[in-house]
Amino acid sequence: MSEDANEPGPVPERGWRRFGPDSIERAMLLELSTTFGVELRPRSIDLDDGTWLEIEGADEANTVLIQMIGNQGTFRSQHRNKVLADMFKLTWLRTALFPQSRIVLCVTETVAQVFSPSGWSTKAARDLGIEVRVYTGDGKLETLVRPLT
Repeated sequence: MSEDANEPGPVPERGWRRFGPDSIERAMLLELSTTFGVELRPRSIDLDDGTWLEIEGADEANTVLIQMIGNQGTFRSQHRNKVLADMFKLTWLRTALFPQSRIVLCVTETVAQVFSPSGWSTKAARDLGIEVRVYTGDGKLETLVRPLT
């Protein structure tokens, strides 16, 4: 279900085509890999009908699925839209293809503003079983939303 095995280049760099060596997304994914104890890489998933889907991070068995939003600076409404789109994508992937997967949305401190304690997106993430992690300025991960499931 993944094309990354056929990707040319040195083995350690396979799957990294989307994120440069100094990108915040690569740093986020490496920290998530360490935290979860699995190797996470960007993946292309073949939906077996001619459709391909990009996921920003997954382990080889697709038991952990990650979407990330690495925007920094001023918060904008487009960040909220990306959060909602990524939550939908993760939920659909787990429901339709990988029912046993752990789904995680990782955001920067800028984007974390979407998840206020009384906000509906916080409740939605919790109710839908989406774990939300914040990648902090010092390169650490903090849990922002713990899923109910």
